[in-house]
Amino acid sequence: MKICPLTVVVLATGLLMAGAAHAQQPAAPAPNPLDAVPEKMPFNTPYGAPISLEKAQAAIHAAVAEANKRGWPLNVAVVDSGGSLVSFARMDGAQLASIAVAQHKARAAAKFRRPTKVFEEAMQKGFNYLETIDGLIASRGGIPLIEDGKLIGAIGCSGGTGSQDEVVCTAGAATINK
Repeated sequence: MKICPLTVVVLATGLLMAGAAHAQQPAAPAPNPLDAVPEKMPFNTPYGAPISLEKAQAAIHAAVAEANKRGWPLNVAVVDSGGSLVSFARMDGAQLASIAVAQHKARAAAKFRRPTKVFEEAMQKGFNYLETIDGLIASRGGIPLIEDGKLIGAIGCSGGTGSQDEVVCTAGAATINK
């Protein structure tokens, strides 16, 4: 039996195309991390009584001391457990636009009962639906203030990089979160 050279070329081309099509099949999609169902409710710290002015000012004093030590002029806000402003400090030379941002970070940390860094990390992972949540800010520098296992307020810092804001807020939060 004689095989025509054109038949060999057609068959070979067909096999190559079939192999290429098979090789180009997409891999199975990775599981959606949002489909995981946790056993316990995350970020479920109960709200407590609002932070006192004295404690809010102590947190701000510690945050400002840390910022001064590092030469970072920042804005620092402390809100109560409901997100209302209790105390605020704008350091000399701090960026004016960051006044509202510091307060926003503090409010978001109190209302959502978690550090704002959680939202920043989620956005970096591609969870862009977070942009649709009213009152959220996806930038580190907002930390809840927890006393006796209850959220009594939050501190927010702004004016530097997110990591600088977070360092300063952590110093302020340490006066409450022990």
